[in-house]
Amino acid sequence: MPTETSIPLPTVTPETQPVLRIAHISDMHIDLSQKANEHFRRAIRNITQHAPAFDVVFNTGDCVMDAMWAGLDDANAQWDVFTSVMEGCSLPVYHAIGNHDVWGWGNSEEVRQTLQTDPLYGKGLAVQRLGLTNRYYTFDKNGWRFFVLDSTHLADQSFFQPYTGKLDDEQYEWLAAELAATPAETPVCILSHIPILGANGLLDGDNEKSGDWLLPGAWVHIDARRLWKLFWQYPNVKICLSGHSHQVEDLKYHGVNYLNNGAISGNWWNGAYFDFPPGYMSVSLYMDGSVTTEFIEY
Repeated sequence: MPTETSIPLPTVTPETQPVLRIAHISDMHIDLSQKANEHFRRAIRNITQHAPAFDVVFNTGDCVMDAMWAGLDDANAQWDVFTSVMEGCSLPVYHAIGNHDVWGWGNSEEVRQTLQTDPLYGKGLAVQRLGLTNRYYTFDKNGWRFFVLDSTHLADQSFFQPYTGKLDDEQYEWLAAELAATPAETPVCILSHIPILGANGLLDGDNEKSGDWLLPGAWVHIDARRLWKLFWQYPNVKICLSGHSHQVEDLKYHGVNYLNNGAISGNWWNGAYFDFPPGYMSVSLYMDGSVTTEFIEY
């Protein structure tokens, strides 16, 4: 009889096995409709039952449909639904603030001035409802360092939107100092709601009809030049995760992967947006700084 030959199994090394599996969710746009409630619950069930199991959830914002133009009671009602659904998530969750999560900025300048004394005005409500200690922060997990940014800032009301994507000077100086203090061998991942760098916004509307490309600063960080030059000083900055565009994009520039990972709500709960269906991204991080992704239609 032929003898059986045992074939040794391949050795699993840190380079071939992820050190962290992330479910990256974004742009839930929760309103008071049954559809949004039920579908978001389905997404969370899919995440918690996924195999291989996720270690953590990263949420890059736009949790609610719109706090920017809503009254406080209406905004809190939207947040109540979001919070209720997230209570079904058994995994640790890290949150970033999206533009739709900001309260009161859609009002006239006169109304905004009356709201400024309210501690919940602007980012205050989102910070409270998400249980954050600050609108931007950093943390370490499984050998990686993460920076969660606040990328939504008030713009002149004459602009396309009442906000623009960027970092304020205080936040930029904090980020630069924290990157300088991060060990060179520690891989870094940046989270922001608005993409720091991206190209899909060029095709989102007739942005070329004038004969030149016109890309609003509300769609991509207007300070992208300053940020990529900062990242260039630190080769351990490997990945930038974002949402906002409701599209999926993987752009690599000067060694950094800019991953724009789609929307839980798809086309704001009306199917696919630019043929990108509702979903979330599975992101696997490796100790050598590499990343693999898979878009999941829940």
